[in-house]
Amino acid sequence: MRTPDVSVVVAVYNTMPYLTRCLASLVDQTIGLDRLQVVAVDDGSTDRSGAELDRFAARHPGVFTVLHQPNSGGPAGPFNRGLDVATGRYVFFVGADDHLGRDALRRLVEAADEWRSDVVLGKVVGVNSRHIYQDIFARTEPDLDLFDSPLPRSLANTKLFRRELLERHRIRYPESMPIGSDLPFTLEACYRARRISVLADYEYYHAVRRFSGTNITYLSRHADRLRTVEATTAFVADLIAPGKQRDAVLARRFDHEIAKLLEDDLLRLDRETQQLVHAGVGRLVAAYLTDDIALQLNAETRIRFALTRDGTLDDLLAVIRQDARTGVPATVVDGDRRYAAYPGFRAPGRSVPDSCFDVTTAPDWAVKLDVTALAWETDARGERILAITAGTPVPDLTALGVDRISVSAEEIPGETEELAAGPDGTTLRIRFRAADLLAGAGPTGRRRAVSAQLGAFDPGLAQGANRATGAGGSTALRAPRLRATAPLLRRRGTRLYVITPVLDESGRLMISVVPVTPNRIMAQIRRTLRRPH
Repeated sequence: MRTPDVSVVVAVYNTMPYLTRCLASLVDQTIGLDRLQVVAVDDGSTDRSGAELDRFAARHPGVFTVLHQPNSGGPAGPFNRGLDVATGRYVFFVGADDHLGRDALRRLVEAADEWRSDVVLGKVVGVNSRHIYQDIFARTEPDLDLFDSPLPRSLANTKLFRRELLERHRIRYPESMPIGSDLPFTLEACYRARRISVLADYEYYHAVRRFSGTNITYLSRHADRLRTVEATTAFVADLIAPGKQRDAVLARRFDHEIAKLLEDDLLRLDRETQQLVHAGVGRLVAAYLTDDIALQLNAETRIRFALTRDGTLDDLLAVIRQDARTGVPATVVDGDRRYAAYPGFRAPGRSVPDSCFDVTTAPDWAVKLDVTALAWETDARGERILAITAGTPVPDLTALGVDRISVSAEEIPGETEELAAGPDGTTLRIRFRAADLLAGAGPTGRRRAVSAQLGAFDPGLAQGANRATGAGGSTALRAPRLRATAPLLRRRGTRLYVITPVLDESGRLMISVVPVTPNRIMAQIRRTLRRPH
């Protein structure tokens, strides 16, 4: 009986029509069907997914193993069942929404064999404006350090794993976690691996965001997400002893998964859920947020975390409401300390400690900007320009040691000039050329976070713009009172694209570039018809 080089495990639940492209990308791999095993687990699908799996299995006998089971509530069970029957030297996990580059598996296996790697990451790109952190894919690395690299930000399971490593340590997905189970699985595999490698020379994995937005991650609720981060944080703490290595992993949990629980949409939840989130995050902050981790967070996130530990729910909601609806508060200078004057700071009858609002060691506070105007303009050369006006209540940036602010849409630098500085603050004007925004979008589009940085534009920092780390003096631009701006329609080659400034779930400015396709048009029509009139 043959031993395939790689077993691809696919967990499937109601993913038509995306599933067809996923499966087609597997049978079309240049590695060849004789070196490939596909284990597909139908987790109780109620659409045509199960039948589609059977159709591919019948068409490619000996390649597919299809397992049908009742719905388990998440991908962990199907992935474990698929892993149990996998026979390949390596295992690769694929989301049934997603698809692979045609040469992906051959390149991954050859790299693992050449470098004797236990885990290999191939470059992942987003489809339909799905955001994927790209800093881990800055260059090809034969030997990557888990704790001294961006890898803890990229612990999805979309990697090649040596199956012998998984079996030796009996690494499996925690089935008690309906969402997020790939993080502990991937983390333990990377922690146990003798060598981890990264390939940045090819688009290996295309991660798709469905037009309907029905991926399980996008549908998850605050209570579910809180349980997930509590479970993953506890897993990290059990796996890695206290110290810099644990902090390197937990810093990414705090600045992403845990911080997302305290974004502006918390204001829209019922009081009971708000209390649940406030208390749960407060426990995590008290137990695991070290000083070293806190210094890596932006000022906005640090303040919100501090108020889950040292303030009441109403203290936290007042700060979020200020950011979401009013804008950046004033800065109070007291001796050699600086404080963000949010509601609750030294308020009569409130006992919130000043330390919650201390931004003295947060260089990003000086570049915490509110967007006040957005407009499409035409420059002297006839080129279309996205003009952004933004301001900070800091009246004298030079007093904070700031001699220059740069604004970028991730890897694209904006042209920034200071318009005015006075007692009420500083106003900036930022311009982005539509041609620059369009050039790097690719055939499936792109969504970029707009952020401000201290000093000159740094492409390396811009790669992680969504992180908005305080340590690097970078923070995302907010637009709390901004009205919608008309999109710009532009042609690139044979394709039409729409360029639109949009806000994410926490009021941060993004620039979305998406192709005009029949599927997108139909999805927009369906969304419009579902809206109440």
